[in-house]
Amino acid sequence: MSTPPRRTRRRPMAEINVVPYIDVMLVLLVIFIITAPLLTQGVQVELPAAASEPLPRREAEPLILTVDAEGRMYLNVGDGAERPLEAQTLMARAAAVLRRRPQTPVLVRADRRVPYGAVVRAMVLLQRAGAPSVGLMTEPPETGS
Repeated sequence: MSTPPRRTRRRPMAEINVVPYIDVMLVLLVIFIITAPLLTQGVQVELPAAASEPLPRREAEPLILTVDAEGRMYLNVGDGAERPLEAQTLMARAAAVLRRRPQTPVLVRADRRVPYGAVVRAMVLLQRAGAPSVGLMTEPPETGS
């Protein structure tokens, strides 16, 4: 007598097909590569050149008040950072940030063609909002070779 052939049970296959995930990751990578330069756009100003030491890097993002060539003021917080702000709105937003994070560094980024009075006015507004000190942003001078 011969024994009947045994049926072997197939085990279920427990492997994950990762090819679709790789496709999704590549698409996301392309999207991030395209959108990353757009995220760093802001108000275009031509900073004055000065030979100064850079500030030490801090963990907190600084509060930056930008004054463009026409004297309009912009703040890098909240919605519409690309829209000019009135003095009262600017002070209210800056005060809110400084109340929530008192150690936030405060900087003024002004175009080199802006009259000195407009820069001083911006600094006074920030001090009224509660900034203990205000720094000025500059570009390093060009070295002639």
